[in-house]
Amino acid sequence: MAKIAPFRGVRYNPQGFEKLDLTVSLPYDRIKGDLQEKYYQLDEHNIVRILKGKAFPGDTETENQYTRAKGFYEEWLKEGILIRDPKPAIYGYSQEFRLPSGEFATRIALIAALQLTDYEEGIVLPHERTFSGPKIDRLNLLRPTAVNFGLIFMVYPGDKIGEILAPHLHRQPNIDLYAVGETEVRHALWVIDDPQAIAAIQAEMGPKRNLIIADGHHRYETALAYRDEMRQKSPAWEPDMAFNYRMVGLVSMEDPGLTILPTHRLMHSIPNWNSAEFLAQAGEFFEVLPAEGKDELFSKMAQMVAKEHLFGLFDGQGYHLLRLKDEGVLDRFVEASRAREWKTLDVSILHELVIERVLGLSKESVKRKENIDYIRDAQEGIEAVKSGQAQFVFFLNPTKISQMRACSGVGEKMPQKSTDFYPKMISGLVMMPVGKEERLG
Repeated sequence: MAKIAPFRGVRYNPQGFEKLDLTVSLPYDRIKGDLQEKYYQLDEHNIVRILKGKAFPGDTETENQYTRAKGFYEEWLKEGILIRDPKPAIYGYSQEFRLPSGEFATRIALIAALQLTDYEEGIVLPHERTFSGPKIDRLNLLRPTAVNFGLIFMVYPGDKIGEILAPHLHRQPNIDLYAVGETEVRHALWVIDDPQAIAAIQAEMGPKRNLIIADGHHRYETALAYRDEMRQKSPAWEPDMAFNYRMVGLVSMEDPGLTILPTHRLMHSIPNWNSAEFLAQAGEFFEVLPAEGKDELFSKMAQMVAKEHLFGLFDGQGYHLLRLKDEGVLDRFVEASRAREWKTLDVSILHELVIERVLGLSKESVKRKENIDYIRDAQEGIEAVKSGQAQFVFFLNPTKISQMRACSGVGEKMPQKSTDFYPKMISGLVMMPVGKEERLG
């Protein structure tokens, strides 16, 4: 049973800002390089100071980015920079954005508190593997603050909830902004505290299972760890205590705006790299077809994706299409315990047959990113190869929602960076306190 609950959200006070655009940020794991500093410069109250604050050389166990985050949050509440909604509510969230094709699309989400369940229960399912470092970092933030500052992006089966939300999304949104970090994405938020609408959505969501985490695996597993810690500290804990829940953004699998972008592989620092030798060795498993340029390559990839397993390559000298000759070859090189749904992912084929077998890179070195970087922008990869920063780049088609659902359904976690849902659900629109004094219905 997927139990959701309304909560009294904490939001930026619109009366205190000329533009709320300056207060929000991308999720913490997307704040890299100069983007953290850019958020710092936007406004002294930008959520980045809490979500991913700066660490300093003199930090200690009692004075660090996590304790400073707690201080900022409490200070901003006291000063009225942040305000708390008076009634428990759910929140409608729309994102209007431009697709790579140039067309615009809209994705609708429901923001609510979702009761935490272990993966084994089959209500919430992962689709990617996680690593310990990010979970430790998020737990270090959650312990002192006891607040969910960012969303976990989940997809669910069915589309009836959208019909219930629709009448409430026709009025003027409570928040309407463009966030720095992803261009041309308009974010709108509606506070919905109508008891009838909330009850109808709870009833519709209740029987559902197989809610798949699209983005936020580390945050979900951090929430589970925090829940277990809090239960140990409160032996008389009750199910309605907020630490048993996590703030999530729920999107229907039927939503026409649900978009996955491909994540390309930029390869570098490979000893004795020779493009001609590589293509000859790859020919054991793949038909290698030349392409006149990037446009022709991507056109062929799009045309053939429905029936073929393939990916593109740019090596600085030319563009090539690699098409798998025989799907059955995976059975020779991949452990028998792997499900067919996993073996037939293009990203699995690329890693198992090409990156590991032809190039000879180990799974451990790939995890350490010794020779590989993950990029969204194909042109960025091309320019990196042309400039000599990388040796070559593999281009992939986007993973399909149906493939993600199939892998999750058989208990398979997809390889790292298999999906890139676009756009990201930003942080700072609404926050959910989860301290032991908080209760949810």
